[in-house]
Amino acid sequence: MPVMVVNAVQKSVPVQLRTVGNVEAYNTVSVKSQVTGVLQKAHFKEGHDVKEGQLLFTIDARPLEAALKQVEANLARDSAQLRNWREQLKRYAELVDKQYVSREQYDQIKTNADAAEAVVNADKAAVENAKVQLSYCYIYSPINGRVGSLLVNEGNLVRVNDGAPLVVINQLNPIRVTFAVPEQHLVDLKRHMAKGQLHVDASFAPEEGRPEQGKLEFVDNAVDRATGTVKLKGVFANAERRLWPGQFVNVALTLTTQSDVVVIPSEAIQVGQDGQHVFVVKADNRVEMRPVTLAWTNEGEAVISKGLSAGEQVVREGQFLLGPGSRIEVKDPTKTAAETKSGARRGRGRAKADGENQEPAKKIEADAAGKASDGAVGEGRKGRGGRDRAGANGEPKGKAAARGES
Repeated sequence: MPVMVVNAVQKSVPVQLRTVGNVEAYNTVSVKSQVTGVLQKAHFKEGHDVKEGQLLFTIDARPLEAALKQVEANLARDSAQLRNWREQLKRYAELVDKQYVSREQYDQIKTNADAAEAVVNADKAAVENAKVQLSYCYIYSPINGRVGSLLVNEGNLVRVNDGAPLVVINQLNPIRVTFAVPEQHLVDLKRHMAKGQLHVDASFAPEEGRPEQGKLEFVDNAVDRATGTVKLKGVFANAERRLWPGQFVNVALTLTTQSDVVVIPSEAIQVGQDGQHVFVVKADNRVEMRPVTLAWTNEGEAVISKGLSAGEQVVREGQFLLGPGSRIEVKDPTKTAAETKSGARRGRGRAKADGENQEPAKKIEADAAGKASDGAVGEGRKGRGGRDRAGANGEPKGKAAARGES
């Protein structure tokens, strides 16, 4: 039987957990207004990067500036009154020592001075609050990130408790990938985490061979009862910004790396009544059906823990017609590929030839149909001539005349 074979090799293979994850922004900020006013200016372009401390919005500050001036005026008035009470307190202190005034009058002056000082302190607090409210008219970015769509345009009135934000900022460097693994892997996961930092690879279909590399940062404190999985999070530097929030990626969590293990392609393993087995090629080009123990698979490679040694040849394709002791013929993969290409070229050549011969065939058929129609027309003409020469009853005119004479 013609088959394709492959050698079992010995190499280091990573032990990985593979699943599908979702990319999330490292930080997400929904920018909202803390004061009520008209949105005057947005100082950024949608979809652009912003820096921490960069001015994003300006809200009409005139009402709050007026409120600040009012409380500052109150502070100035009460401060002047406080200075007056303090001067009176000094004078009454001298008079009470000389017993020109009573102690009761002195205590009253002191109480008034203390009250004026408290009023001044309250005015100072009001001034600070007015300054804080005025600062809310200028909204700055709290993080480095990328802004999304502008949700409130300039000229609109914004309020303190509006539900919709003005804009949403996502931090893309670094970035997180959230994924879940079955709970039966939790014991191995915790054991390998105790030995050191675990690495996570994230890839997607267009660039499957160039994964983004990161580290495991978070393991949830409970197993989800509904799905039987535990949630994990990996952190990626995302320097090239290949990962984007909301994107689905293929995640590979590397627990450890085992060295000097026997590896064969996964398609070489067959499943029978007695379990998993492979067809091992012997020296006389016959095969032996040998049971094997599969440890795990990784990216199309099967790690064999028992039953196979490095260097042995196993059948990779064509096992469905084999049995114990079957004689085989090893096919050359490169020759097979060349034959497939040449067969495809021959098929395309025949299709092209058929296309070129299609029009003459139609012409021949058309000519044949024309001749047939011409023949039918001729026969019709002959028939009409015979009927003209015949009598009314379809007999020849001579016979009809003879019957008339008789």
